[in-house]
Amino acid sequence: MSIKCTFSQCLATILQEEDVYYVYYSPNGSKFGRPKTDNNLKPVEGTIFKSWEDIVTMYYKYTEESGFSIRKGQTNKWKDVVTHKYLRCNKYGTPQSKRSFDSMSEPSMYVRQKTFTVTDCKAHVGVSFCHETCNFILSMFVEDHNHCLVDTFNRDLTKISRKLSFLIKKFIHQMSLNRVGPTVAHRLLVSIKGGYHNVRGTPNDFKNFYNGMRIFIGDRDSQLFIDRLKDRYECFPEFFFDFIVENGKLRSIFWADEISKLNFKTFGHVLAFDATYQTNRYKMIFVSFTGVDHHKKCVTFGAALISSETIDSYKWLLQSFLNCHGQQPKLVLSDQDPSMRQAIVQVFSESRHRLCMWHIMKKFQAKVSGDVIENTNVHSRIHRLVWNMFITHDTFEPRWHYLIEKFGLQDNEWLNDMFEIRDRWVPAYFRKIPCCCLMKTTSCCESSNATFKVNSTSANTLVQFMLCMESRLYSQRYSHRSCEYKTSSVSFKSTTGEEIEKHAFELYTQTIFNDVRKEIMKGKYCCYVTNTESVDAHVLYSVTHLDKRKDITNVFLVNFDPADNSASYSCMEFTRIGFLCRHVFCVYRIKKFDKIPLKYVRDRWKRDVLPRSVFSISNRFSVDSNPQSFLRFEILEMVSQCVDMLRVDSEGLNSFAMKIKELKSLFFEKSYRNADVVDDNESVFEEIIGNVNEGDDFIENRDAVRTKGCGKVRRVMGESEKIVEKAGKVARLCRTCGEHVHHDSRNCPLNPKNKKKKSLAEPVSSDNV
Repeated sequence: MSIKCTFSQCLATILQEEDVYYVYYSPNGSKFGRPKTDNNLKPVEGTIFKSWEDIVTMYYKYTEESGFSIRKGQTNKWKDVVTHKYLRCNKYGTPQSKRSFDSMSEPSMYVRQKTFTVTDCKAHVGVSFCHETCNFILSMFVEDHNHCLVDTFNRDLTKISRKLSFLIKKFIHQMSLNRVGPTVAHRLLVSIKGGYHNVRGTPNDFKNFYNGMRIFIGDRDSQLFIDRLKDRYECFPEFFFDFIVENGKLRSIFWADEISKLNFKTFGHVLAFDATYQTNRYKMIFVSFTGVDHHKKCVTFGAALISSETIDSYKWLLQSFLNCHGQQPKLVLSDQDPSMRQAIVQVFSESRHRLCMWHIMKKFQAKVSGDVIENTNVHSRIHRLVWNMFITHDTFEPRWHYLIEKFGLQDNEWLNDMFEIRDRWVPAYFRKIPCCCLMKTTSCCESSNATFKVNSTSANTLVQFMLCMESRLYSQRYSHRSCEYKTSSVSFKSTTGEEIEKHAFELYTQTIFNDVRKEIMKGKYCCYVTNTESVDAHVLYSVTHLDKRKDITNVFLVNFDPADNSASYSCMEFTRIGFLCRHVFCVYRIKKFDKIPLKYVRDRWKRDVLPRSVFSISNRFSVDSNPQSFLRFEILEMVSQCVDMLRVDSEGLNSFAMKIKELKSLFFEKSYRNADVVDDNESVFEEIIGNVNEGDDFIENRDAVRTKGCGKVRRVMGESEKIVEKAGKVARLCRTCGEHVHHDSRNCPLNPKNKKKKSLAEPVSSDNV
């Protein structure tokens, strides 16, 4: 019995909460509903308003509390002068019927299906315009509805509640720049705000806004892209961009901001660039120029989009890069693309071109016969030889010939070709180039390209791709700023007890200091001097170095000059990387040096090599510098702090909510209408993406370009790819040969049927006829 009573009480409570309007019947039996709302919100006939916006705001407040949506009604005019205006319930109007004819039947009527139906509701407000005072007078108010009003728990599904605010629209856009679609963005916002009822809009509303943005870009994509670059150049004169238009369509474009130019000036000794695909809807090839900064992090020097991978395209691209930065790098890395090779030689005449070692050694298993690979250790031995950084080219060549002759690979055409171009990829031929070992492969560039593709997709427009790239570049520079903060905040703690270690801490960034400290430690505990010899006022030290196994020793020579404390050494680590090796630190320890000579401190590794202004907010990508944006985020942050402080104080939260409501009412009374009142997607698109000036030189969107390998549905696979694909397949048991292989009884070589088919397929010899 108690259970029944409890259920009845709950049901009564629910019905009372759902009862949001009065119901009555007209004399002819029609059912009507009148909203239960505060009398202060009800429109009053005869009220005078100064503007039409005030009337819209007033009626929106009323409908929001009542549980129905409105739309603009007709406007009456007399001699082109407005006399009356109306705001009506969205259920106003009669359903439109269409007549369909069937040759086999009589004409039939059907009602077009809609997501909502009109009921010819008469609820509305009407206003008349007074020309003498230029005011609007509320002349008519009908509050009865002939349909059910929306319950309080479903108010978030009404049209007025589903209007997306500017912050939500900005959230959808920001999520798209991180490869998060509108549906997932809606789920994220629901989780953040604690429920669907706290989120304006449905997943379909989110998708409609996202699709509307892409429609807004439409045919103006290329022009919007160029206009954004021009705007950035006007704001930042150091910003550089160059582009080519062919037949009115964008062909190629290169751009680099002021921070990229400063980074290249400081860290541009070694440059790697590589092409990547599937970043935009036009299939334009994306090329990024990448280096290594003083934290050993990838740093971008510039980016480009080109339409073809020809020699002319790369020549124009490299020339634009040279015009931007004004100097050539010492070393340029790329893959074995012949177009890149020709362009680099012609444009970067002062640079040394180097091929990616990883791309070359990856082909080794495919180019050498399987028996030699499977039954010998030729791959590991050649791998150790070509990657050896300590040998010279005079040592490399005889060792190469020895291995080739030992394993009988003299006739291998690919190995002979690689030996002919050994000066382009083997480290032994680059030992004298400063910082040649910063990058031996294009993996740093490919890693940078991969991070850019994390944000962008092949369906993005050029404008969206640029925004995605800027977002990822902002993330890259945030990582650099974090390293700078770590370098400036970490305190020194000695591990070797040497004063020279403290000096290294004061000079280098935290990342480089860890490497230098390792060399100091190895020079103290793993190196020792075995011989000393005086030669022409120089002292020649033989430093023995124990390797990891402790049973093999290597001897390196260090030539020390007491006059200026300079040292030359056989491992050439300072030339290759930029800081001293353990062998020199071993000699300096004997000489009791407290500081590293400044001649052996490269500026690129110093902690203060970049000005502090590089990390300022004004120089950051994806940061809206608009004053209104700063105020919006400041207000939101203050409100969030107040709510967080009062999260367990009910009275404090209630008081704070009342004050916020008073401010909201005050702004509404002053006609500061928010985004709920006017559908301003067009202005939002212009604020987020930009506006285009359609002039005589309007740049049209180009057609999708053809990249490498796009001519076939299934491209031809190389031998190495076939081996990898075959290795990934699971072997199965063949019933004929009884082994776990990659075939079955139908195509087993031992199957008699297969032998018979093979014999029938063989040509008949004339001797057997």
